[in-house]
Amino acid sequence: MPESTPPTSGRWKLPAHFTPVAFAFFMSGIMALLMCLVITAANTGFTEGYLLRVLKAYQLAMPVAFCCVLFVRPVVMMLVRLTVRSGP
Repeated sequence: MPESTPPTSGRWKLPAHFTPVAFAFFMSGIMALLMCLVITAANTGFTEGYLLRVLKAYQLAMPVAFCCVLFVRPVVMMLVRLTVRSGP
């Protein structure tokens, strides 16, 4: 039986100039979900319907977080440049 070859690694990847958008998408998605999980638990507890309430909060939080990360990223990059020494 012949071995199947995996698809080319670059086949499904975005062009490099989309790096800030990809970063914002993944960072906002993960952080919004974590914050929704914690804040929903703190406000209403782990009662019946908890995951439904989390998902409802996430519907609003994810797009807001994505826009915020897109706009705040340049500021953060500048602050990092100002506070982190370059080179060894």
